[in-house]
Amino acid sequence: MELTDRIGSRLKLRDFHIVLAVAEWRSMAKAARHLAVSHPVVSRAIAELERELGVRLFDRTPQGVEPTVYGRTVLNRGFAVFDELRGTVKDIQFLSDPTTGELRIGTNTAASALLAMVLDKLSFQRPRITFRVKLGDAPTLHYHDLRERNVDLLFGRVVELDKEDVNAEVLFHDRLYVYAHASNPWTRRRKTTLKELVHEPWVVPPPDTYAGALFADAFTASDLPIPHITVASHGMVLQNELINTGRFLSVLPWSFLKFSGKPLGLKILPIELPIQPRPVGIVTLKNRTLSPVAKLFMERAREVTKSLGKEKK
Repeated sequence: MELTDRIGSRLKLRDFHIVLAVAEWRSMAKAARHLAVSHPVVSRAIAELERELGVRLFDRTPQGVEPTVYGRTVLNRGFAVFDELRGTVKDIQFLSDPTTGELRIGTNTAASALLAMVLDKLSFQRPRITFRVKLGDAPTLHYHDLRERNVDLLFGRVVELDKEDVNAEVLFHDRLYVYAHASNPWTRRRKTTLKELVHEPWVVPPPDTYAGALFADAFTASDLPIPHITVASHGMVLQNELINTGRFLSVLPWSFLKFSGKPLGLKILPIELPIQPRPVGIVTLKNRTLSPVAKLFMERAREVTKSLGKEKK
């Protein structure tokens, strides 16, 4: 009998649970206490699983145990199995009561205004759904969260369109614009050139970030020196506070300025940056079943952004 056929009848979820616990606690004794079973039960389960698979899952050391390369493979599959089981329970709860559910979303500050519109519409229709939003400024960090199944999907700038393990749905393309508070004298100019703004005070993300690099590229592509960045920061609150003084300039996506610019007293300067629009969309993990709540979110996101691709920006 082939190993794949034999393991299907002998491998149990309890085995995965024990392997995960041993890896987490780095000790069979501690894992046993955590699982409320005896130490021999844990040792025997690991030994039997190693015998069935024909490989060593853990290296025993004086300091404890460490997963081998084979053990890490089992761990990765185990995480996926329990994630799917949790998703099954949530789906059943949703189907028995469609007004409830939970969705974990990874996003960045630039997409927060657009995300707020989607959540507003969906929460109005399904008020008992809970949305847990993990906010960050570097979208690539959230890809780790997605792969570790700490979030259900990503919403915002898409940076990994061609990765084999993710599905990326582009909703529209967003362009960066220079903006300032309405009290800034530059907002009263009908015509402005990028050259005139080189020596103005700027608050933008650090140069080693994606947004900071785009900012620098805009000036380089225009054969201009990169401006001195007065304040380099990811913090949106700090950025807005400085913009509100009426002295500073910065850059933000058109979608953010469209939905939040007026309430915040922000205005776009009449400058076309030589930067290609960036894809904005939803990223999910391949081979991971989407929950009903995730599917609802994606439907509302498509509705909210449908007109954005058609509007002249």
